[in-house]
Amino acid sequence: MKSMYIGSGDTSAILAGKKTLAYKKILQRFVSDEKPHYNAKASPIDALRTGAILEERYHLYLEDDFYPQCYVICDEFDVLKSTLDFAKYNDNKVIEFQELKTCQFNDFLKLQNADINYIKKNYKNNYNQVQQQLLCTGLDSATLVFLVVYEYIDEVNYSRDILDDEVIKFEIKRDEDVISKIIERASFFQTIKDLYNENLR
Repeated sequence: MKSMYIGSGDTSAILAGKKTLAYKKILQRFVSDEKPHYNAKASPIDALRTGAILEERYHLYLEDDFYPQCYVICDEFDVLKSTLDFAKYNDNKVIEFQELKTCQFNDFLKLQNADINYIKKNYKNNYNQVQQQLLCTGLDSATLVFLVVYEYIDEVNYSRDILDDEVIKFEIKRDEDVISKIIERASFFQTIKDLYNENLR
């Protein structure tokens, strides 16, 4: 069934309380056989549309050996799938990746003096998302990148050149406590997928 996967964007939903709307929605989607298709550039939501545009601009800012929108599947739990914003490869294996987030100017100023504890507290969903990506890649660390947004005018953002002082990077190390929680919640979804596949044989 094509909908039977948990993407890295679903991490906050599976870690939410099992009685929450977010958890119920991801469970419904999981068994729906309807794979969602996203077109952020066409979104009426300014933040989503701008984020998609600036993601392309950030790719131009990176070194040439970073590839955009790379997919990895967890070896241990194939129900877990992650999309990496930008990844480097060696022998067809991911050796490094960056997860990009855009933020408003006031938030960007606060991030300039932030540490990892600030990220865990104020950007918990982003932190947990990277943990699922680390689980899927088997890596020990990754880079969470924040790019400042000045305005939500598409024409301006399509031609924007990213500068060093418009980017803040945080090294996110593997957090086994969070990863254990992800595995615990993913095990339920893995069981459903395994039973479904078994019934097809």
